[in-house]
Amino acid sequence: MQTHRRACHLCEAICGLKIEVENNQVVSIKGDEQDPFSRGHICPKAVALKDIQEDPDRLRMPVKKVNGVWVETSWEDAIELACEGLFQIQQQYGANAVGVYQGNPNVHNWGLMTHSANFLGLLKTRNRFSATSVDQLPMQLLAYWMFGHQLLITIPDIDHTDYFLMLGANPIASNGSLMTVPDVAKRIKALQSRGGKLVLIDPRRTETAEIADTHHFIKPASDAAFLFALINTIVGEGLTRLDRLAPFTEGLYTALGAISKVTPEVAQAECGIDAQTIRQIARDFANAGKAVAYGRMGACTQRHGTLAQWGIQLLNLITGNTDRPGGSLVASPALDLIAAPNSKPGSYGRWHSRVSNKPEALGEFPSAIIAEEIQTEGEGQIKALLTIAGNPVLSTPNGQQLDKAITGLEFMVSVDLYINETNRHANVILPTSGPLEHDHYDLIFNIFGVRNQAKYSAATLPKPNGCVDDWELMDKLAACYAAKLGKPARPSMPPQMILDMGLQMGPYGMASEHKLSLDKLKQHPEGIDLGPLRPSFPGRLQTTGKTIQAAPAEVLQAAASYVAYLLNPNERAVHDMILIGRRHIRSNNSWMHNSERLVKGKNRCTAMLNPVDAERLLLAEGQQVRVISRVGEVSLPVEISAHVMPGVVSIPHGWGHDRKGIRQRVAAEHAGVSCNDLTDEQWLDEPSGNAAVNGVPVKLAVVP
Repeated sequence: MQTHRRACHLCEAICGLKIEVENNQVVSIKGDEQDPFSRGHICPKAVALKDIQEDPDRLRMPVKKVNGVWVETSWEDAIELACEGLFQIQQQYGANAVGVYQGNPNVHNWGLMTHSANFLGLLKTRNRFSATSVDQLPMQLLAYWMFGHQLLITIPDIDHTDYFLMLGANPIASNGSLMTVPDVAKRIKALQSRGGKLVLIDPRRTETAEIADTHHFIKPASDAAFLFALINTIVGEGLTRLDRLAPFTEGLYTALGAISKVTPEVAQAECGIDAQTIRQIARDFANAGKAVAYGRMGACTQRHGTLAQWGIQLLNLITGNTDRPGGSLVASPALDLIAAPNSKPGSYGRWHSRVSNKPEALGEFPSAIIAEEIQTEGEGQIKALLTIAGNPVLSTPNGQQLDKAITGLEFMVSVDLYINETNRHANVILPTSGPLEHDHYDLIFNIFGVRNQAKYSAATLPKPNGCVDDWELMDKLAACYAAKLGKPARPSMPPQMILDMGLQMGPYGMASEHKLSLDKLKQHPEGIDLGPLRPSFPGRLQTTGKTIQAAPAEVLQAAASYVAYLLNPNERAVHDMILIGRRHIRSNNSWMHNSERLVKGKNRCTAMLNPVDAERLLLAEGQQVRVISRVGEVSLPVEISAHVMPGVVSIPHGWGHDRKGIRQRVAAEHAGVSCNDLTDEQWLDEPSGNAAVNGVPVKLAVVP
């Protein structure tokens, strides 16, 4: 029996694991009490790593489609087939005829993080898409505009704050998001035990709301109005405090002027929280001493996601809680991608999509427009698609439309461990080593940690003969494609070498007291604590002049339109019902549903309704209901609960495994429905282009 320590890479919490292995078989997976960051915490998903490793449905070798049937093939054949197909498409139609979609697991896999550019850079296509634009794009775009770098996202200092205002986030179920916070329940209890408060704003009384001090229902997609009213109350009552950042802040008065007409009464009409409650929250926040506002999925994936995130930044800024202990801070990771020589701070509007004229944001187009770029003829039409660890048919708006569009492609390649709802249409699928068969270092989520730490995870199990790691596959694809272009292959070094160099040159490297290196991390497989978050502005800012830009032009334009809408009650549309998503601790988007231990038990894919709406619509618990939007409809069982506010229906995301051709037995048995068969590809946040999968207008009808 051997005991291996590693970080769980399935979600952003990167909890420490203690894995017992005998004869190359996983015997048990437990939380590692020696991990200084997660302190023994573990969730059910980590235990399911054993299920992924042993899953008979997981691909071990490349497969290609021959006469409509999947057959295994050699790596040499698969790589040649993939590269030749993409090459011929670009030769015939141009570089932009190849589209690329990268799913959420890309940022959880350090081999893809370090080496995918070696291959993708050779394609030189502008048709790049990823899960970013159905997730956190407003936060990254605001970080780029305000602080100068897309990864300079401020993190709640949960371990030291006295007042935590949380909007549209459920870290008890998600383990934190763009706030890497393992063991969040104990951290919230610690906050409360020192006299602090957690105030949650959400259309649903979530698992996090259950342990919060106060929870307020809010109409979906109205967070910006609520935040603007908080800000104006604080300004109007003379409670502002910029402190030391005042000399380094530009455009603040312009920003405040743009939203000054949104009073608590105006906000009440939009968000449903009464004006007096808004005023009291504003006063409590401003007078708390150490306070922080934070918003996540619900405050991102809506039509006013950029404005909501801007409101959060302004609220923290005007109360002196930006870059302050107990407020919002930026981490100082051991390997700092922000300070790296080839770091990409961000971009916006360098080019626009050819069909709906959407601006690129951070080098990508909105994922919601993939289908129109495939289906609309003309120069630049996507003729081939490459997906890497992604399933956009279940993950992006109007999945039925995208599913149909993909069938019209001339060629498709996928890098994935499974045959899923998207890549079932592919010509060739390239699987890589399993999650326990390769090493790992978290390059991204240490940037969002609530505490600085570093941990290297060696491979838990040996890599099978003939298997390749993700970084090796990217280099093999790059070498093959470069040869077709008549170019030499780009020199490459293994991820371990990149990591060691980055650690030694980083803030805790050889010039510091920590003298951090890869060898030192290997000596401490439980991880090394590097201390709490600390103030770092203005030095850490990446803007010209090292200033905070409080009033980005694109945001001011969006704010002007939104404020005009708020001040004109006649413009407010009345919807029958409004759709929101929800998350469960045993679910991880669309890619953990083939584990029996995670999906067993009571059906979680339900339409959750308030009792008032159920009575109005004459619906009973468990009865089938049709949920209808502009783009489609689904039928699923009703779940009646006072935990969702009236006028709102909540359906979890990631389900819908009933399409033909997927090779996932457990998922098919627990198919559910895809809420993205309801979400609307035209329902986007302006100006980011992020998908507004929350706040979608729908109608409900009884299934006869």
